[in-house]
Amino acid sequence: MTVTGLSTTTLPLDGEVKAAVQGLRDLAAFLSTQFETQRIEIFDKENKAHPVELPTSALRLLMDILGELAIGNAVKVVPVHAELTTQEAADLLNVSRPHLVKLLEMGELPFHKTGRHRRVLFSDLMRFKDRRDQASHEAMEALAQQAQDLRLGY
Repeated sequence: MTVTGLSTTTLPLDGEVKAAVQGLRDLAAFLSTQFETQRIEIFDKENKAHPVELPTSALRLLMDILGELAIGNAVKVVPVHAELTTQEAADLLNVSRPHLVKLLEMGELPFHKTGRHRRVLFSDLMRFKDRRDQASHEAMEALAQQAQDLRLGY
């Protein structure tokens, strides 16, 4: 499955940000993580309530989404088994497509080909990103320790 439209992202409008802030507060106040499912109500255009039972994990994900919208970030939901194009993967890593292709060809990140096109699994991309972020964090810690050892004053 290829996920399309990752590059067509729009930021939330002011009204959406305000609604996200309120929705996040409301959900946080009532969400019980002791149960596998939660019952909520959705209101139709006649203001009639319709009960809906949802997995608690989905409501936690909704809270994460609302949290991002509340601070003005755009949000995309991507299934972990999704296949990304090289451009979509590069966008998620915030690198150029040629740099991503170089990483693929060097074996730094697994990929497969669909015809002539390279595809990257979202789950593989996130594992790579986590490793890269951890290495970056460790390098920053080492530099900070070196600066303290040398008494550089920062």
